[in-house]
Amino acid sequence: MTNKSAVKIFSVILAAILLLAAGPFYVVNEGNQAVVTRFGEIVSSRTNAGLYFKIPFLDVVTTYPARILSLDGDNARIPTKENQFIIVDTTSRWKISDPSLFYQSFKTLDAAYNKLSDVIDSSTRTVITRNRLSEIVRSSNIINDRESKEDNQIAGIEDEDSAEIEALVNVSNNNESVVKGRNALCKEMAEEARKMVGEYGIQLIDIVPRQIKYSDELTESVYNRMIKERNQVAQAYRSLGEGKKAEWLGKLENEKRTIESEAYRRSEETKGKADAEAAAIYTSAYTQDPEFYEFWKSLESYKNTMGKFETTLSTDMDYFKYLYSSNGKR
Repeated sequence: MTNKSAVKIFSVILAAILLLAAGPFYVVNEGNQAVVTRFGEIVSSRTNAGLYFKIPFLDVVTTYPARILSLDGDNARIPTKENQFIIVDTTSRWKISDPSLFYQSFKTLDAAYNKLSDVIDSSTRTVITRNRLSEIVRSSNIINDRESKEDNQIAGIEDEDSAEIEALVNVSNNNESVVKGRNALCKEMAEEARKMVGEYGIQLIDIVPRQIKYSDELTESVYNRMIKERNQVAQAYRSLGEGKKAEWLGKLENEKRTIESEAYRRSEETKGKADAEAAAIYTSAYTQDPEFYEFWKSLESYKNTMGKFETTLSTDMDYFKYLYSSNGKR
């Protein structure tokens, strides 16, 4: 082998070593995706894990996570439809759906986080400001229904009286009833945000309020409203109770009159029967000895009337025939 051939072989081996040292291959790990750029221009993107080739010293590989990412927003003071301020703290889930478009839009995750945070804050504020407070803090009417049922159970209200209670308790329930609820509003927030992030190669999965707090001025207003509502509920139950009391007292009075009327009727019947029996006995006794009967009745009359006479001017009358007349003595 000549020296010139040895130099060529050595040069080829050295070039291969340098090529390998420069890294002509790159690996995309599971859970990652990559964008390959050459002089700042995107030449390819890889979304599947594996071993890939690149041109050393010219191609630059930028790796992004392919998994679902989370973004915790800052506390935001937002007015509701009733112009009542609440403090909302949201969290959202998102992922990079198109790494090439994402690279063109942001290049870095930090830039994407900043932009996404602004978008989510804007969509959250838009949805909350056009909905009532009850829609934001509740997902259904189960609390209202449960409170109403528990109040009825505590007060001993029957099911047939529940409608009457609901009619009496006019505590702005129409304003407090939930039509859409928090879950539906979260979906609306996500839909609003997706309109703005679709062009960035981002897939926004959802937006969820981690915490909703009343502002200081709203807290006192809510407490006062709760006190007012509970007082109205209590007054409704008192009114129903007074109505039931009057109803039962009326029933008792009617029953009392019915009982008294029936008792009076029976007593009069008994008296009538007794008077008839007494008259029959008197008649029977009178017919057996009329003279003795007259004598006995005269003695009864003397007994009842003589003690009331202070002065007797004359006894020469038929009334005293059994007292002073010798003919009246038996």
